[in-house]
This record gives sequence, C-alpha cells and structure tokens, in this order.
Amino acid sequence: MENTLTQQPYKTEVAKLADLAQYLGKEVGLTEWVDITQENINTFATLTHDEQWIHVDVEKSKQFSPYKTTVAHGFMVLSYASKFSYECFSVGDVVMGVNYGMNKVRFPNATPVNARLRGRISIIDYKPLPNGAQYVMKVVFELEGQEKPACVAEFVAQAYTG
Repeated sequence: MENTLTQQPYKTEVAKLADLAQYLGKEVGLTEWVDITQENINTFATLTHDEQWIHVDVEKSKQFSPYKTTVAHGFMVLSYASKFSYECFSVGDVVMGVNYGMNKVRFPNATPVNARLRGRISIIDYKPLPNGAQYVMKVVFELEGQEKPACVAEFVAQAYTG
C-alpha cells in the first residue's frame, strides 16, 4: 500500500448524484475492518454449494493447503462490495440503486480464516442516464498486515433520483 493513502476509515457524502462526476479518479471512502470467521466461510460454502475442503476442512487445510489454514472463497470476499460501497459514500438524492455488474475482478491474495478485511473505494467512471447515472467504483479489498489486497474489482452500479 502507498503511504500516502489514509488509514483511518471515512465516508464521503454527496448531495446530488450529478455531483458524483466531480469525484472521478478520487477515493471516496475506507471502511472499518471486517473479521473473516470460519462460521462466515462455512455459511457461504453452504449457500453457494462450494464446500471445497480448502474452505471448510480445518484439519485437511492445516495438513495440505499451501496456506496451512482454511481460506475464504474469492466470491465471498467479492460479496462485500455492496456493503463496502454503502459504508464509503452516500448520495442524498438517490431513491434507488442497483448492482449492474463487474467489469474486472482479480484475486491477487488469499484471505485466510481470521483475517481482517476492509474496502477502499474510488470512483473511476460516471455516465449520466435519464433520471440517474451509471458509475463504476474501484474496490480494493485490503487485508490487514498484507501488502497485496485480497481482491481488486471494478463494480458497476446504477442509481436513480426521485
């Protein structure tokens, strides 16, 4: 991580959706840390039917995994994108927002059980729409004590004003 980035959680509040264009290329927030527990990993595994041993079998992971512990699913980490975006910024005149998709997602680092994860969000694109806008957030999923993030994603959202 660059030393110039703030390490204190913060949130940006934007009065109007159209004002979000002023934040292009800028960071808008940093979340608090989230604990990644084995219970959360197991629940995600059950819900997604991805119960691969590297996620859910503690003893086998100690013995055979290169991480020597269980690790969270990449898609579990990615699923925090919505939570982190809500924690990082808000727009006063938005009455409805939808997740539109992802442009690019990478998982450069494993997320071991009991790790702490947080989100750092920047606005990287903005396009006006009738009664709203589509915007793209760069979400960096930081791991406490690690230089490489768990995930970096371009999260596309659409928001509409009243």
